[in-house]
Amino acid sequence: MQIYFSPEFLKEDAQVLNILDDNDKAVGYMAFLMEETKMYVYGQLEEEGVYEDFKDLVNPYLQGLSKIKPKLEVYTYLTVGGKKVELEKKEDKSKSEEKS
Repeated sequence: MQIYFSPEFLKEDAQVLNILDDNDKAVGYMAFLMEETKMYVYGQLEEEGVYEDFKDLVNPYLQGLSKIKPKLEVYTYLTVGGKKVELEKKEDKSKSEEKS
C-alpha cells in the first residue's frame, strides 16, 4: 500500500498532515509544533504493514523541516499499529568518515 501526506493545517510554527493510502482513505496523521529551538512531532498510523513505508516517508520530511533551523532539537513520538517507530538519526558525513 502506498501512503502519502495530505496537508490539513499549515502555519509557520505548526502543521497537521493527514496520511492517506492509495485509495485516498485517511489511515493516520502527523502533527508538528515548533518553538524557537525545539520541534515536537506526533503521529499515528493504523496499519502495521506500512511500518517501513511510514519511516521512509517521515525521515526526509523531518530532515527538510530541520534545515529551517540548524540547531533545532527534534522530539518525536510516532506509532504504527500501536508500535513505537524508531527513526534513525542521520549522522553528519564528516563524523562518520572520522570513525572509518
